[in-house]
Amino acid sequence: MSDIETPIREALSADDLEARLRAIGEQRYHHRHSFQLMLQNGELNRRQVQAWALNRYYYQSMIPLKDASLIARLDDPALRREWRARLVDHDGEAEGEGGISRWLTLTDGLGLDREMVVSTRRVLPATRFAVEAYLHFVRERSVLEAIASSLTELFSPLVIGQRVSGMLKHYDFVSAETLAYFEPRLTQAPRDAEMALDYVKRHAERPDQQQAVLDALIFKCQVLWTQLDALHHAYVAPGHVPPGAWDGEAQTETL
Repeated sequence: MSDIETPIREALSADDLEARLRAIGEQRYHHRHSFQLMLQNGELNRRQVQAWALNRYYYQSMIPLKDASLIARLDDPALRREWRARLVDHDGEAEGEGGISRWLTLTDGLGLDREMVVSTRRVLPATRFAVEAYLHFVRERSVLEAIASSLTELFSPLVIGQRVSGMLKHYDFVSAETLAYFEPRLTQAPRDAEMALDYVKRHAERPDQQQAVLDALIFKCQVLWTQLDALHHAYVAPGHVPPGAWDGEAQTETL
């Protein structure tokens, strides 16, 4: 049994807790998923990349709702102000700004109809269930668990770098402008992760709290992994697209 699977019986030091969290990311973050590897290694076709961007939009669009629900539960004004930066990162300060807008630049560049993308009606059922499970988790679990679930951002810069460089190298239908969403995340994600990690290390003191923190991060890794599982099943192998989900360029202009 690995360390991350061993239940915590006695309280860990803050550094040992961090080491356990980082071990979870190394083993369970979606940088190891076959669909992610295919995406960055140029092994997907245009339709498969479109499907990834379309379904990932649903996840991106729900992040501000997740963060707003968490902010509403925070008693500390300083913590609310700090967390509020995440809303600005995704929603921007004005129309056409922020991460969601930049993600739509990606889907536009891939040839997807914007109205169809924004409607989210063509996303895979598993995408919807996974993302909504994450929303419910943040709304219903303790603040400590909700904050811990965001710690996948500890590992995202590595994936972003590999994804962007690989896509630019292998796909002639993307450009640096198309992938503009990712550059700000290289600084935003580490900032956010440092803040969340500090909070978790200071507030998870008892064994049950520390176990809850580890389980929250595992859950979030499962949310991300499930989304890629669904993409692989629908668009790679066996290639079974569920009824109502997007099924190629013929559906990019119809709802």
